[in-house]
Amino acid sequence: MKKIIIAIDGHSSCGKSTMAKALAQRVGYIYVDTGAMYRAVTLFALQHGLFDKQGRPLEAKLEALMPQVSVSFKLNPETNLPQTYLNGQCVESEIRGMEVSSHVSPIAALPFVRQAMTRQQQLMGRQKGIVMDGRDIGTVVFPEAELKIFVTASAQVRAQRRYDELKAKGQEASFDEILKNVKERDYIDSHREVAPLRQAPDALLLDNSNLTIEEQNQWLIQQFEAHTQDGPEN
Repeated sequence: MKKIIIAIDGHSSCGKSTMAKALAQRVGYIYVDTGAMYRAVTLFALQHGLFDKQGRPLEAKLEALMPQVSVSFKLNPETNLPQTYLNGQCVESEIRGMEVSSHVSPIAALPFVRQAMTRQQQLMGRQKGIVMDGRDIGTVVFPEAELKIFVTASAQVRAQRRYDELKAKGQEASFDEILKNVKERDYIDSHREVAPLRQAPDALLLDNSNLTIEEQNQWLIQQFEAHTQDGPEN
């Protein structure tokens, strides 16, 4: 069975990371959460006071400090799942909060940030056998990926999932605030000048608004098997 690159793109809070992690575990691939990489850069910017009073990034200062930003992934020995590290420190919990969520889209839209993260992502995929999720994996990072999936769901469904996730972690959350953030991120992600969110022409569309986790995982495995059974290993 040949090894391939699996690119999973789509809107925020669609569960891309969860499905990508589960798929990677099941098929023995390496999982790379590119959204976490941009969240880590956002956390770095917040820690260093690189936003103005209106919440806009201080671009020149961040660009000057980008060589100091190192994002990596390490497996949690208890869960066997990857955790995000920023400059050697585990930040998996910090990058999932609303403060980072409300600042990440303008950071992810900056060309120099995307270029830096894209270089790291492409290095990770050289040996194939990876599952990578984000906003531009199938269109920019790996346009040659053998399996591309574009995930979507209604804004209300995505906001409810995000709300439930935060409450389960014991964090304060407002559904209305989350819904507003989801819609704002959709607009910013789809309208940025560099690598906007869009479905690649050869990507399979997955609307998981009304799918159970089991149904979704079964669909993913079917697509994986269809794309790996034929042809020699690269």
